[in-house]
Amino acid sequence: QVQLVESGGGLVQAGDSLRLSCVVSGLSFSKYAMAWFRQAPGKEREFVARCNWSGSITYYTDSVKGRFTISRDNAKNTVYLQMNNLEPEDTTAYYCAAGNYSHYDYWGQGTQVAVSS
Repeated sequence: QVQLVESGGGLVQAGDSLRLSCVVSGLSFSKYAMAWFRQAPGKEREFVARCNWSGSITYYTDSVKGRFTISRDNAKNTVYLQMNNLEPEDTTAYYCAAGNYSHYDYWGQGTQVAVSS
C-alpha cells in the first residue's frame, strides 16, 4: 500500500534550522507532485510548499518564502523541506502529500516541529 513517512521534526530555538524528510513507497514517486502542509490543533490545514515531479518548479506560501526550500530525490523516493530561520509561528505538525498540483491523494502521518522564542 502507499506509505508516506515523515521525519526530522523536533524542538529548536528561533533562528535555527530543521530539514524534514518524507519517504514514499507504494507508488511511482517520480510521477507525482509533492507538497508539504502544516496544521495546528483546531486550525485549518495550511499549504506550505509544493514541487513538480522533477523538483524544477516550486511554489511557497508567502510566510515561508526565502526561509523554506522544498526539494526531492526521485532515486530515493524522498521529498525534503529545508526550514531555515525558524520562527515560533512555524510551530505545528507538518505533513507531506503526493498528488497533482491541485489535489493530493496520499498523506503522511506528520512530524511535529516546535520553535521556542
